[in-house]
Amino acid sequence: MFHTVGSPLSWGLFLLGFFVILALDLGVFNRKPHRVTMGEALRWSVVWVALSLAFNAYVYYAYGQEKALEFMSAYFIEEALSVDNIFVFVVLFRYMRIPAEYLHRVLFAGILGALILRGVFIGAGLALIEMFTWSLYLFGGFLLLTGLRLLFVSGDEGEPSGGQKDNWVKRMVEKYLRVTKEFDGPHFFTLREGRRYATPLFVTLLMVETADVVFALDSIPAIFGITTDPFIVFTSNMCAVMGLRSMFFLLENVIDRFHLLKYGLGLVLSFVGTKMILGMGLGSYLAPYHIPVKVSLAVVAGLILSSVLLSLLFPPRATHDKPKP
Repeated sequence: MFHTVGSPLSWGLFLLGFFVILALDLGVFNRKPHRVTMGEALRWSVVWVALSLAFNAYVYYAYGQEKALEFMSAYFIEEALSVDNIFVFVVLFRYMRIPAEYLHRVLFAGILGALILRGVFIGAGLALIEMFTWSLYLFGGFLLLTGLRLLFVSGDEGEPSGGQKDNWVKRMVEKYLRVTKEFDGPHFFTLREGRRYATPLFVTLLMVETADVVFALDSIPAIFGITTDPFIVFTSNMCAVMGLRSMFFLLENVIDRFHLLKYGLGLVLSFVGTKMILGMGLGSYLAPYHIPVKVSLAVVAGLILSSVLLSLLFPPRATHDKPKP
C-alpha cells in the first residue's frame, strides 16, 4: 500500500466538512434557481480558494512543509487544467441553449458526479502504480504526448474533447431514452402522460460528465507526477474541482481571451510527464532524478501565469473563431 499521511480521522473530518459545505451550498445559498451574477461568482471563488488555502495550512501544520507543497502544486495544476474544462462547458451550454438560471443546477450535479468518478480514477490509478511501477512510464509518456499535442496541433484537433464527441453523447442519449425538446424548470426528468422523459438538462449533464472524464485522463496522471500520497491526491483534486463551478461563472464571458492558455497547459503537461520519467530513470542510460517539489510548483505557476498574461497583453487578432451559441 502507498504510504499516506492521512489518518482515518483526517479522512473522516475532510469528508464530513466537504459534504456539510455541499449541503449548505445547495440547500441554503442556492436553493432556488437563479442567474449567478459576477459578484456572487467572485465571492464564491474567494470562499473556495480561502477554504483550500486554509486546508493547505492544516496540512502544513499537521504533516510538514513537503506535504503542504505537494498539496499546493497538485491543487494549482488541477485548477489550471480546470480552465480548459470551462471553455468546453461554455461551448456545451451555448450549444444546448441552457437558460442562465439553470446553469448552477447542471454544474452542481455535474461536479458531484465528477467527484465520484475522480475518486474511482484516483483509486484505480494508484492501484495500477502500486502493482506495476513501470506504469509511471506510461503516465509520463501519455502526459508528454498530450502536452506536445496541445503545443503543435492546431484547431479542434488539439482539444481534449471536441464537439463530435459531445454530439455523439447527445445522439446516444436521444436514441435510447425518451427526451423532451422543452425544459421543465431545473428538473432533469419530467412526466408526460404518465411516462417519464429526460429533459435537455439531463442530456447536457451527461455531456458535461463525459467531457470531465476526458479531462480527468490528463489531470489525475499530472497529479501523480507530483505525489502518490492518496490523501494529498484526493483532497487537492476535490478542493480544485469544487472551485470549478464558481470559476465558470467568473470566467464564462472572458474565457475566449485566454487564447494562449493551451500552450501554457501543453508546457505544464509536458513538464510533469518529463518529471515522472526522470523520476523513474532510464535504466543504465539515466539514473533517477527527482525534481524538487518547490521547483515543480514554481515552474507550473510560472507557465500558467505567463500564458494568461501574454493572452491579455496580446489579444487574438480575429474574433470569428469564438464558440458560437
